[in-house]
Formats: sequence, C-alpha cells, structure tokens
Amino acid sequence: MIEGALAGFTVAVTAERRRNEMAALLERRGARVISAPAITIIPLIDDEALHAATAACIGLEPHLVVATTGFGFRGWLEAAEGWGLAETLRESLGNARIIARGPKPCGAIRAAGLTEDWAAKTEASEEVLERLLSEGVAGLRIVVQEHGEPQTEFVKALRTAGAAVVEVPVYRWAMPPDVAPVRRLAEQVAAGQIDAVTFTSAPAVKAFLQIAEEAKADVATAFGCRTLAACVGPVTAAPLTERGIPTVMPERYRLGALIKTVTDELPRRAVRLQVAGTTLEVRGHAVLIDEVPHALAPAAMSILSALARRPGAVVSKDQLAAALPRGNDGHAVDVAVARLRAALGSGKHIETVIKRGYRLRIDEAA
Repeated sequence: MIEGALAGFTVAVTAERRRNEMAALLERRGARVISAPAITIIPLIDDEALHAATAACIGLEPHLVVATTGFGFRGWLEAAEGWGLAETLRESLGNARIIARGPKPCGAIRAAGLTEDWAAKTEASEEVLERLLSEGVAGLRIVVQEHGEPQTEFVKALRTAGAAVVEVPVYRWAMPPDVAPVRRLAEQVAAGQIDAVTFTSAPAVKAFLQIAEEAKADVATAFGCRTLAACVGPVTAAPLTERGIPTVMPERYRLGALIKTVTDELPRRAVRLQVAGTTLEVRGHAVLIDEVPHALAPAAMSILSALARRPGAVVSKDQLAAALPRGNDGHAVDVAVARLRAALGSGKHIETVIKRGYRLRIDEAA
C-alpha cells in the first residue's frame, strides 16, 4: 500500500519559523522535503528603536492599538518585560481599543490578559484600514505594531485622516545570510524537479521571486504548468497573484490546513494509467506501481514522465533526450529506458515502436 499520501512527491518549505514542524508533517505523509528559508527574522528585543517606541506608546495613552501578528505582539511584551515595562505597557494597552489583524494576534492578546475589540476576518491590513477610516480616526492616538517591515502606506493613510500614529518595529525581515539554498531551489523549480513550494508570508514570496529573478530561473512558467504554489492565505499569495501565477490555499489560514491542502492537491495532479495490466501513478520522483511506490533515478523518471504525458503515442528519441535532466543523446535515452523497464518489472510496459522512438503500452486511462 501507499506509504503516505505524498510518497513520490518533493515539497519545498520556504518558511524560517516552524520550518521543522512543517517538514515533519510533510515527511510523515511520505514527501521528500527540501528546506530553503527565503527570509530570516531579526528580533529587535535589544533594539533602541523598539525601546523608544514602547516608551512612546506608554506616554501616548493610545485610543487604538493595531496588533498585526501574534509572534510580534508576544515579542513586544517579552521585550517590555526585560526592560521592566511590561505591566505599564499592558495597562496602557488595556485602556485602548485593540484591533487585531486576524485570529493569530487575537491569541497573543488574550494570552496577555487583554481583549481585542475587533479582528479582521481576511487577516489583511487593507481590511483593518478600511474599517478604521470608515469609523473615522481624526484626533485619535493610534499605535501600529509592524510585522516585519514598515507599514508605510497604512500609516500614511491614518495620518492623512488626522490620526497621531506611533509605529512599533518588533522585528524585521531580511534576506537569509546565505541565499544559495534558495537560489538552488529556484533552479530546481524551473527545471521541474519540485512538485510544490509552500509559502507562509508575503515577504518570503517576494524574496523567493527576487532571488529566482537574479538567478535567471523561470519559476513563473513552472508554477503555471507543473509546480504547485501553496500559500497559507491570500495576503501571502498576493505577490504571486499580481504576476498572474496560480496558487492554492486552505479555507482556514493555518499551517496544518496548508499541509492538508498540499496533501489533497498533489495526488489529484498525478497521472494514472493502466499499462500492460498494471496501474501506474506517475509522481514527481517516483512511480506507484499498483499503489506501491518505487523511486526512480532522475533520468528514468524524466523518460517515464515524458511518455506518460502522451500515453500510447510514439515519442522520438530526440524528444526524450530533450526531457532528460541535462539533455543528452540517443544512447542516454536507451540506457534510461532500460533502467526504467527494470524498475517497472516487465519489458512489456515499454515498446520500441519505431527505430528512433518509444511508447508506453497502454490498456486504458485510469
């Protein structure tokens, strides 16, 4: 039987936080996992800017506080604890209306003994801004907890509408110290060697696309035809959507739901064929033969994938050579086909139809 619903698929994780948890969940389902964090999170616990913003928040006696991430909100209170300001800050926040950008900051707010006034269902800053501007913010003192980068347009809109705003930079995003793993991942995606890439933040998507562009790796084409771009929610997916790249996302914007979406979607995309009385399911780096996974060498897998895309049709040696990972000649095709025949367990699965071509022997499509 299948050893995990994702057996034979290669899935990439671009998150830094909780990447081990995501990798474990995917591996438990049988996937081969590649971890390449596209960004790094730099905490600002000891940063003077955060200390100054915290003092400003307490002195401001805000009417409104916008909490954008649970991770950042918790980090802010932990930093305040270290400076001996936690109780004073909590009191200041407790006297204000707290607006949460989704359920994650709600959890952090409640864990701090506070209560949110309202939470954005879409987890988008645009929904928060629309709500605040529709209510009117003129004359209000507002604290905005940033989430990895300055909320320039968000803050500008509030100030233009007459609010006094203090920005709290709890942490920031940056490119990873070594971008080589991300560049390598982008090249693998462009080469068709990755079945799905998971994204959990918009900055990670932007960083991945930037590194891919610098590496001249055409990931957009890959995402458009063979590689799944799986995002935790619409905010994360936005940089891909803006480029016309299709994405999938769960109904609930959570990591567990994201893993389930990948688990459900990838097998649906697999090619299933009845070949010489055997059921073949062609996946990323393996083939399931009557539901039993068999890992194949990259060359043999490339040959099988090329043949499966045109079941029953003759595919020339030149076309098959072009499908090999690094390209090659007819002899390399013959060697790869021989290994593929051995892996499939019967010479009947693949027939030489003409002198320079091969085809899968097809009974019927599954």
